[in-house]
Amino acid sequence: MTEPRVHPYIPNTAPAAKAAMLAATGAASVEDFYADIPDDLRLHRPLDLPPALVAEEDLRRHVAGLLARNESSDRRLMFLGGGTYPHAVPAVVTEVINRGEFLTAYAGEPYEDHGRFQALFEYASEMAELLQTDVVTIPTYDGFQATSTALAMCARITGRSTVLLVSDADADKLSRVTDFLAAVQVRRVPTRDAVADLDAVAAALGEEGGDDVAAVWVETPSATGAVEQALPRLAELAHAAGALLVVGTDPVVYGIVEPPATQGADLTCGDIQSLGLGSWFGGAHAGFLACADDPRLVMELPSRLFGLTTTDVPGELGFGDVAYERTSFAVREEGKEWVGTAAALWGIAAGVYLALMGPQGMRELGETLALRTRYAQQKLAAIEGVELADDAFHLREFVISTPIPAAELVGRCRQRHVEPGIVRGPSELTVCVTELHSKAEIDRLAAVVESALTAPNTVVVNQENLR
Repeated sequence: MTEPRVHPYIPNTAPAAKAAMLAATGAASVEDFYADIPDDLRLHRPLDLPPALVAEEDLRRHVAGLLARNESSDRRLMFLGGGTYPHAVPAVVTEVINRGEFLTAYAGEPYEDHGRFQALFEYASEMAELLQTDVVTIPTYDGFQATSTALAMCARITGRSTVLLVSDADADKLSRVTDFLAAVQVRRVPTRDAVADLDAVAAALGEEGGDDVAAVWVETPSATGAVEQALPRLAELAHAAGALLVVGTDPVVYGIVEPPATQGADLTCGDIQSLGLGSWFGGAHAGFLACADDPRLVMELPSRLFGLTTTDVPGELGFGDVAYERTSFAVREEGKEWVGTAAALWGIAAGVYLALMGPQGMRELGETLALRTRYAQQKLAAIEGVELADDAFHLREFVISTPIPAAELVGRCRQRHVEPGIVRGPSELTVCVTELHSKAEIDRLAAVVESALTAPNTVVVNQENLR
């Protein structure tokens, strides 16, 4: 708004408060704070916004109307993944993180916030056990940031400015990483049968410019759900070229898959959304960074690390920062990478989830994902005209080729109250299966896809089996 107005939801909008702040900063007007923004990037007109909602009830009604546009996943059978996955969230996870001492614990120090610090230490310890690493940071904003940070670390450590992406990465993730690594070039090496092409990787590292590669970046499971089988060889190739191996992954699979760290990965990173965080409206998300207890790696980690130590009370332990001096909190503008608010509450949620599941629970979960993924592949591939896109081993997600445009198939299935997957290409669909999809629901997916292909204009809805 251009005229002075006190807004009920925005602090310090009273003209007197604004004037006092301007006087304290020595600025003539609010415009002075935007002087560094180039003129050609500035709008020079008010934003085209609808009229303000003055009454609280008007705002409540408006937001309720927006939320009513959403359809609950409980009312529609969905096989959607693409970075946010429908995994089970045990009731105890929600109960714990909604307790006041965790839900409201935004900040604090070791001497005044023992509970939250200990909870995050336990989370990091559980993640380290799952991933077979020594060091795990507290959660970053999301997995995109964690991967970006891992690759930036490699550039700082090696003094090089190229990253080789050797997997099929999620397009949104690749875009975010590329934006983050402004001074680092990301070169894509085409995959073969959905996994890394070792010959192509070796050639890329051996050709001109290969000596500028800071990291070989692997995604496993990849954007298509393919699990990389050649991590030891990729580690050998990367290390022989003086580069580091960075593996972006989802920890939910490591009940049955050997962790990247034991296969030669220098840095393991990714998102913990699958570990009890839910999939509400596209979230929640939080990232993790993990590595060996190697000072060359640890001192480049920008995120906070929590450890334990003794106190002046015999037998008592305290929890707090490790190597705090390397963070931007300590050195401010001299920091190697700025780190702000962490997604700490989601780390506590993941810690509760992992404590509840235990090694046996994670193993059973991994086996369930593998079996149901394969069953879904077999059921869909049995439909005339539908084929699996590759022969790689997949967990949770896989790609099918469709005899009609994939978008058209999605539309037909949607009329039957089923979301069959995410359109990946003109005739390709990425299907996601988790432990929440029963055998009967996978059978229904196959039946709906077959019906959509053979009888596109026939819609049969069984209201008792919408989910």
